Amino acid sequence: MEQNVNPWKTNLMNGLILGMIGIVYTLVIYFLDLTMNKLPSYAFLLVLIFILFYLLKSYRDNFLHGMISYGQALGAGVIIFFYYSIIMAVFSYLLYAIIDPDLTGIMIAATEEQLQQRGMAQSQIDAAMEIQAKIMKPAIMALISIFGNMFYGLIISLIVSAFVRKEGNPLIDTNAQ
Repeated sequence: MEQNVNPWKTNLMNGLILGMIGIVYTLVIYFLDLTMNKLPSYAFLLVLIFILFYLLKSYRDNFLHGMISYGQALGAGVIIFFYYSIIMAVFSYLLYAIIDPDLTGIMIAATEEQLQQRGMAQSQIDAAMEIQAKIMKPAIMALISIFGNMFYGLIISLIVSAFVRKEGNPLIDTNAQ
């Protein structure tokens, strides 16, 4: 007997797991004062890939009887990253608005220093900093993080889905997809 599985409900816990891992990562980076360092971000992308692989594999094995098409895996990955994006947006708003409101000023100063090191003219730096100051509001940063995380989630899901997919032989299997 074939059951319809709602991917939104079944992947809610996976999204919460990924979101909690993202919060722990962000807090570790914050407390170790590595916020401006890009290397941990690249390492975390690899962690996200491996975690998404195991979450999709778990979804496939526990809810879809060991069979999942590429499209189903991609959809589940995007759903997981949707939940992750919402959780991270709320957390980033709390981080920049309540936990450490001075962090945005530190980030703006670091950006200005990077632009000066590149040898940009002061008028260009001033124009860039004016735009940066408008964007670096907690609510805007949270909204941007949703779209950024969804973009990375789509790319990661496209890759991971190719390795998770497992389709059976429709002539042999009774529960053909």
